[in-house]
Amino acid sequence: MLTGKTKLLGVIGAPIAHSLSPLMHNAAIADLGLDYAYLPFPVQPGHLKTALDGFAAIGLQGFNVTIPHKQAIMPLLTEITAIARAIGAVNTVWHTESGWSGTNTDVEGFLHPLKHLERDWSQAVAVVLGNGGAARAVVAGCAQLGCAAIHVVGRDPEKLAAFLSSWGGSPLAVKVQVHMWDALPNLLPHAGLLVNTTPIGMSPQVERSPLSPPVLDCLAPHVIAYDLIYNPSPTLFLQQARDRGATTIDGLEMLVQQGAAALAIWLQQAVPVDVMRRSLLQHLGLGE
Repeated sequence: MLTGKTKLLGVIGAPIAHSLSPLMHNAAIADLGLDYAYLPFPVQPGHLKTALDGFAAIGLQGFNVTIPHKQAIMPLLTEITAIARAIGAVNTVWHTESGWSGTNTDVEGFLHPLKHLERDWSQAVAVVLGNGGAARAVVAGCAQLGCAAIHVVGRDPEKLAAFLSSWGGSPLAVKVQVHMWDALPNLLPHAGLLVNTTPIGMSPQVERSPLSPPVLDCLAPHVIAYDLIYNPSPTLFLQQARDRGATTIDGLEMLVQQGAAALAIWLQQAVPVDVMRRSLLQHLGLGE
């Protein structure tokens, strides 16, 4: 039961109605027997600073950050960890006496399911759809895996150029190339890992896919198709990729692992990852 003593956590984004983060975080909080509550906050881009001021005023302990705020929030933070600064995106924020601090747990979450696959990543070519904040974490993760090449594909040449140049002074060993969307038919036959970081296909627009069927027909055999979207599961993109022989990964485990890492930061203790995962699987009707 919520009382005046309940400590508040949350997640901000636009849209945010689809988010399953409150479900898994509150399941973990209940399992731990703590007087906390995790709430979704719809925050439009123009209201980001106002939201942070309001959160400080009501004593919010911390929050997750999702589309479209992962980069925009950085100038509003007092302190940013080295990994978040290197990536150029923040997904986890907590309050201190001096203001808001931020880090990025997306890389840890993204890599978790890939590390269980037997692949020679040094020979793998990664193709990343999208060039936003989530794509930055994916690029950093692919660099940590040691991928032979990382290709980022977008639709806006200016944003792609900015994305490329932003890695110039990064301490991460990132070797990335950028391409316009029409380059995909040439890139996909060589891809060992294809990652969708765009929101295309996210609930409620479940009938959409970032790639048309003719483009998907260019997929290499045995490619890993990874969609950061977890609702619906699977997305149309993953269904189409699976029909073409791909190994598919949805965003559920990334969500669980990045969320567990964030919750551990806020609570300063170990958290029940299995409880978080089980709550999502049951909600999505996927069993265990």
